[in-house]
Amino acid sequence: MAGVPGGGGPEDGPPPGALARAYDGLGHVGGFILAIMTAAVFVQVVFRYLGINAIDGLEEIPRYLFIWLVMIGSAAAMWRNEHTMLDYFVKLLGPRGQAIVRIITWSACIAVFVYLIILSWTLVPNAQYQTSAGLGLPLGYVFAAVPIGSALIIVPMILQLVAAVRALWPKSS
Repeated sequence: MAGVPGGGGPEDGPPPGALARAYDGLGHVGGFILAIMTAAVFVQVVFRYLGINAIDGLEEIPRYLFIWLVMIGSAAAMWRNEHTMLDYFVKLLGPRGQAIVRIITWSACIAVFVYLIILSWTLVPNAQYQTSAGLGLPLGYVFAAVPIGSALIIVPMILQLVAAVRALWPKSS
């Protein structure tokens, strides 16, 4: 299942423009989140080694940022077409068969992420009433990663779906 958003194949990069810059920025945001998580864990380990009481809520930082890292990193990987996929059997099909499988696959994936967004309409507002034990952070901010990340993941999927539909009915020259 080769191809990138707006591209014709794996050799093509993501299309240039503001959207590409935004998704490249997501990769940098994911790296920044990973750095914060690493620093928080490092400080915890050092404090425990030195026998110092850890800062209240410090152990919650990596836990709550992890979901943001997964969703933002998944969106950046989806844009770059670097997500994990098994396409051995798809590549055995002809061009039309590959396009049909891609259309079915991308449609199903989009449906799953749209469903996650719909479920989040109830989950996120209700989670705002709960706070974390150490930081006192409303958990709605943590749970908001799911609908935001899902929306960011859907954009490249729609572009992939459009590319698959176009591959199904190529223009005659």
